[in-house]
Amino acid sequence: MMRVLIFLLVLYVGGYVGFRLASVETWERDGHQYVIFPKDQVGTALYYLWRPLSYLDDALTGTGAHIGPHLP
Repeated sequence: MMRVLIFLLVLYVGGYVGFRLASVETWERDGHQYVIFPKDQVGTALYYLWRPLSYLDDALTGTGAHIGPHLP
């Protein structure tokens, strides 16, 4: 049972890290980096699924999260 929980935790964190590496964008207006989630149902679901990790990511690295393009 413990192995399954550890596997699921690694899958959860690894999924976020992989998505983050592919989806980071620097906004020219403020110079900050944001993880951009797609503006569709899947992107919104991923945004809320990974929201606890994005809070931690923001606290550790200053990288925010945003659904859809970060517009002025």
